Amino acid sequence: MSLEYAKRLEQTRRQFFARGATGIGGAALASLLTPNLFSATSALSGLPHHAAKAKRVIFLHQSGGPSQLDLFDYKPKLKGVQGTELPDSIRRGQRITGMTSGQSSFPVASSIFNFKQHGQSGAWLSELLPHTAKIVDDIAIVRTMNTDAINHDPAITFIQSGSQQPGRPCMGAWVSYGLGSDNQNLPAFVVLISQSNTPNNDQPLFSRLWGTGFLPSNHQGVKFRSSGDPVLYLSDPPGIGKETRRRMLDGIEKLNRMRADAYGDPEIDTRIAQYEMAYRMQTSVPELMDLSKEPEKTFEMYGPDSRKPGTYAANCLLARRLAERGVRFVQLYHRGWDQHGELPSHLPMQCKGTDQPSAALIQDLKRLGLLDETLVVWGGEFGRTVYCQGKLTETNYGRDHHPRCFTMWAAGGGIKPGVLLGETDDYCYNIVEDPVHVHDLQATMMHCLGIDHTKLTYKFQGRHFRLTDVHGNLVSKILA
Repeated sequence: MSLEYAKRLEQTRRQFFARGATGIGGAALASLLTPNLFSATSALSGLPHHAAKAKRVIFLHQSGGPSQLDLFDYKPKLKGVQGTELPDSIRRGQRITGMTSGQSSFPVASSIFNFKQHGQSGAWLSELLPHTAKIVDDIAIVRTMNTDAINHDPAITFIQSGSQQPGRPCMGAWVSYGLGSDNQNLPAFVVLISQSNTPNNDQPLFSRLWGTGFLPSNHQGVKFRSSGDPVLYLSDPPGIGKETRRRMLDGIEKLNRMRADAYGDPEIDTRIAQYEMAYRMQTSVPELMDLSKEPEKTFEMYGPDSRKPGTYAANCLLARRLAERGVRFVQLYHRGWDQHGELPSHLPMQCKGTDQPSAALIQDLKRLGLLDETLVVWGGEFGRTVYCQGKLTETNYGRDHHPRCFTMWAAGGGIKPGVLLGETDDYCYNIVEDPVHVHDLQATMMHCLGIDHTKLTYKFQGRHFRLTDVHGNLVSKILA
């Protein structure tokens, strides 16, 4: 038996089909190993599908579910029904979580915070958002978001990946896969996490939220840490210089290339490309993280916490720096919005840590001429109930999860500024006008990037999958 024939026998069915898939892997590898080969264009043919308004996304995910009733959706009539039972005609038998299903009473809790109108749009905003009030004419506020999930993990998974079940690619991975990178020295998809501004910090964030699912793994989000090395295993060990590192990578690349040629596994190409990316990041990441050249007025804009690595303010500033360097998708997660109790004391803490940096990011991008090409989205995975969880008093209340309606805002590339979209009923329990489902938001975000959400698909297990599954309509009223 010849050696060549033995090699052919050695190849498994899976390896055979993997060989046929190396076109994309090879293109992705080539784009990394040959700077500017694809530049701002996609490694996939036909993308973008239409002229893009946005080149990149910054998603400010407020994990836990901010209370729309206390921040954006002003319901003054609730004062007149304070403490009364939520009418059956409003609830309509809709499901609630196990945390309040055992309550014998569902008393209405109006917001204790004052609201005022702001900007030319006349948007009503809570006193907890004085900085957001200053940019209200730069953002589109959607008060009628709704989702299918009622608990945190499936709801966050849903808004990030389009499915409540783990295992699907997240939005950042889809965007990286579809559009590639604008920067050859940084990942296309970066993740930043900040902790709660309240004593409550109980909602976990799993790494699968920025995973690729069944997409090639080079599209996964790279999490930047706030202490130690920003990216794990990026620094060379003591005694290893650049020349030694380069020779080692060249040797590893030759070994990996031999395996890739023998087995045709696109993940081997991904590994080679990621080694090369890590080598370049050894220079680009320290420069990115060095804020010493930022002027004092920048830190004043983002607030006092912006000098503290890992805070929401510092991450918003870092997001702007990533946008300047052409990173395609920046995902911020900020924990601590889960106010089941003590909302009157905890919500102000949370807003104090997030309101100024969120507004500063918009102002900073606008100042630099980047807002028109950067899509910024702010919001959580669902809203909060109008009825009180636990005991209602004059000074204290809590709110449970509410998927029926909640508020998010968007600004920048492709979004019409100063828009107020949607109406909810007097109890902020049901939507009465212009509903926007999570899949609609995802479709609209992709549209701003020049992607038709129905056409960016990936065949897996015999089916063509997409971010929006079989759903999603453009929210045309917020499109510029």
